[in-house]
Amino acid sequence: MRSRHLTAALLSCGLLFSAATLARDTAPAVQAHRYFRVQLGSTQTQPVSGRLLLFAIDAKDAEAAAKQHGGDGRVEEVDTSPFFPTQTAVAAREVGRLAPGQALDIDADDIAFPAGWSQLPPGDYYVQAVLDVHRDYNYSGRGAGDLVSPVVKLQLPTASIPDLNLDRTLPARDPWQLGSRATPAMQEALSAARAHERDIDFASPALSAFWGRPIHMLGRVLLPPGYDAKAKATYPTVYYTQGFGGSNDRVVGTLVNVYAAMAKGEMPPMIWVFLDESGPTGTTEFADSVNNGPWGRALTTELMPELEKTYRMDAKPSGRFLQGHSSGGWATLWLQTRYPAIFGGTWSTSPDPSDFHDFTGVDLYAPHANVFRKPDGTPYPLVRDHGKVLATFQQFAQLERVLGPYGGQMASFDWVFSPKGKGGRPEPMFDRDTGDVDPAVVAYWREHYDIAHRLAQHWPELKHDLDGKIHLYVGTADTFYLDGAAHRLKAVLDGLHAKSDFRFLPDRTHFDLYGIGQDRQGLLKDISWQMYAVARPHAALKPPAQH
Repeated sequence: MRSRHLTAALLSCGLLFSAATLARDTAPAVQAHRYFRVQLGSTQTQPVSGRLLLFAIDAKDAEAAAKQHGGDGRVEEVDTSPFFPTQTAVAAREVGRLAPGQALDIDADDIAFPAGWSQLPPGDYYVQAVLDVHRDYNYSGRGAGDLVSPVVKLQLPTASIPDLNLDRTLPARDPWQLGSRATPAMQEALSAARAHERDIDFASPALSAFWGRPIHMLGRVLLPPGYDAKAKATYPTVYYTQGFGGSNDRVVGTLVNVYAAMAKGEMPPMIWVFLDESGPTGTTEFADSVNNGPWGRALTTELMPELEKTYRMDAKPSGRFLQGHSSGGWATLWLQTRYPAIFGGTWSTSPDPSDFHDFTGVDLYAPHANVFRKPDGTPYPLVRDHGKVLATFQQFAQLERVLGPYGGQMASFDWVFSPKGKGGRPEPMFDRDTGDVDPAVVAYWREHYDIAHRLAQHWPELKHDLDGKIHLYVGTADTFYLDGAAHRLKAVLDGLHAKSDFRFLPDRTHFDLYGIGQDRQGLLKDISWQMYAVARPHAALKPPAQH
């Protein structure tokens, strides 16, 4: 599921607040549509296109939140978050061509969430426009190349049409400039980590043939301290996949942390391959898909052999391991169960649903299944903070639809799991208006991507290469209710008398799972030593606590 980078960005700008502004009982009845005029700044030199997004947030609450988070009350950015979906009003319009100095009107009641802006309670709001030129807002939020307007404080409703000017292009960010994310240990290790990093940019023949144009697989290789390309020694290799929202740039912090831990002897010397599974449709999850292409085959038959020719890797199952979190956790489970003879084990954390009887709480196989509402009519929650529901499935899905048709978490599931539909797009698993599940699409999901179902159906032929290789960690308070599917997967494996290791960490969420004591990366370090023990069972090198 989605990582928390959007939430972190909002916190830094002071835009997360407690009042559910848009749910006020004082909201008036539907009125005339609200329009805003957006102009492309005259300093721009070329026409642009993209998805125009408009954001509005209650002024008093935003100012109070900005002060609460250490600011002076100034609101410098207005954004939304799927973790607090109703706190910001969002409107959208597709823009085919906008020339410098040209203006267009956006109807904020046409494509809007959580409702048309004519239903906003009267009052002061901060408003900002963003042109998402890459149409990837659902995946990564605003980024390099996007055009933004200044934040404007307005009293709504207004008698005239407010004007917003897209006068600034967001710059690219150097991923190696860690800023406030960097601990002292990371800053100390940064230079050496960068010297031991190698970029992956591999043109895949299989993916390029599927798409009819060059498709590049991206990533980063991290070599351990003391690595010598001319030496005969080889190293176990960890293939690391990121969660939803991850990218080649966003993995740098983790890479530096891993190098720092290896340099201090807190993790064993291994080669880490940080894979980028992001794409225009969301995450590929390294699954062979009729929509995204043969990503699993490209990884295992093309990229991995190329890496093993280039670097001093063990290049055998007992030295190839998988580790990933969230959507990356599902990817590692899938790769291990789909290619069991290639990998020596997966350590998957908080994976996306591995049994579609519990798809974040919804049984997709139930008669007349609906992802928005339970049989008793109450909404299905999707995001929680321990016992507090932050967002429902319906809110999450319908905000995603306004932000754009590509790259969102729910759309990403369709692109990976669904059969191909009309016009080249995948068949949606559920109706975005009603929440009704399409049983024909779910039947396809089950036969092709339900991991628990696959294991139950094929265990006799999988057992020899897979038994004992599945390790799964999830918190009992997982933010996206992913512990439910993990329990079901464990029950299936237990019923098959399979060897596996499932750990349900009490009261841990999606985002604090890795902490052990004061060490926020403690679980990753523990996992790395488990891997090393498989690759080097007789090695004298042990975790620091065992010396």
